[in-house]
Amino acid sequence: MLFIIIHQVYELWFKQLLHELDAAAAALDGDDLRRVAKRFRRIHTIQRLLEQQVDILETMTPQEFNQFRDHLNPASGFQSVQFRELEFACGVRRTEVLQWIELDETQRARLERRLEDPSLYDRVKALLRRRDFATGSSDELIESYRQIYSDEAAHYDLYLLLEDLIEFDERFLLWRGRHIRMVERMIGQKRGTGGSVGARYLEGTLAQRFFPELWAVRTYLGEGSYA
Repeated sequence: MLFIIIHQVYELWFKQLLHELDAAAAALDGDDLRRVAKRFRRIHTIQRLLEQQVDILETMTPQEFNQFRDHLNPASGFQSVQFRELEFACGVRRTEVLQWIELDETQRARLERRLEDPSLYDRVKALLRRRDFATGSSDELIESYRQIYSDEAAHYDLYLLLEDLIEFDERFLLWRGRHIRMVERMIGQKRGTGGSVGARYLEGTLAQRFFPELWAVRTYLGEGSYA
């Protein structure tokens, strides 16, 4: 019962996150960064809750989980269509994961639309271009971010946007990390129920970033001997 309820609740919050991200994307397209900030305030709060829900799952012992684990097969977190929508909407578009999901026509159409639409990161880059910042290459994007961070007063609305984006990315990674440790705590290095290599597969997802240049620019910020 606990396992089922937790995952039902996750799906509800994924639905809300998609709603908030779509609203933030529309506000980005309209250069309404105050409305974007309002949406991200809610998004961050939901993300904290997602991470805290792992605490509830961890009240289950490995023995208790293994009592019903065989009945889950071949069900897996791979099969969360809304989670894949979240990844696609933010720009992580690993279409090879779709082989693990049985999709009906409506679900396939939703994912295909996410693949065709500009990602959240695409919209951020478009906004920067409208503000005369270069985004043509990864190096140009990092330099544009460096300029914004180095003159915060002149670009304060963009600075706040970048901080919301890095927090969103970081909280997503923190949630992934908590989930991985929970999985390892429950099943060790056993195979995942959906056919993956379990915790070892999940470890690889920690290398994924929605906004890689936003992480990279940190190397070039600051003053003094470590700048």
